[in-house]
Amino acid sequence: MCKQLILASQSPRRRELLSQLGYQFTCQAADLDESVHENELPQAYVERLAREKVQHVLKLQSLSKNLSQKSTVVLGADTSVVYKQQILGKPESKADCLAMLNLLSDRKHQVFTSIAAGFSDKIISQVIVTDVYFKALTHNEIERYWHTGEPQDKAGAYGIQGIGGQFVKQIQGSYSAVVGLPLYETANLLAEFDMPTVIQSKA
Repeated sequence: MCKQLILASQSPRRRELLSQLGYQFTCQAADLDESVHENELPQAYVERLAREKVQHVLKLQSLSKNLSQKSTVVLGADTSVVYKQQILGKPESKADCLAMLNLLSDRKHQVFTSIAAGFSDKIISQVIVTDVYFKALTHNEIERYWHTGEPQDKAGAYGIQGIGGQFVKQIQGSYSAVVGLPLYETANLLAEFDMPTVIQSKA
């Protein structure tokens, strides 16, 4: 039976990365409460959200009156920027952006990205952790960066794939995971659901 793939996200960055692996897929956002639970650690938080996104879209598919004859595999992901176990969300104001980037300036932080894939009642997930090292930032650099408009919708107030990439001295781990979808791990995860990439063995 042929499988169809749904990405439980409307993120342009995740769409681009999944397309890079050669998959054909559709997108369906999962409208969830993404609040952090009390005493919830970053790793548990991102993994829970990735799995909940998959569960949400699988449930919507099961309730749909227009189901195709294809089986559906749902892929979900969630990414958080973390400094000393503190989850840094999207800045709510210029002052918030300044505070976040001053916190990350000339320091190492981590990016936690979880991916989850689900089919029927089976869900598999994992968390990828990448260390990111920032250069020392001046107040004027942060001010000018804010006015580019890029930090406003980015966790941790920066985008490594955009203008903010110039702040990053080095990373240890997966660059694509920092962007939002780890290519190596995603390809291997989907292969477990009999959805190999175009160049993986189907044997």
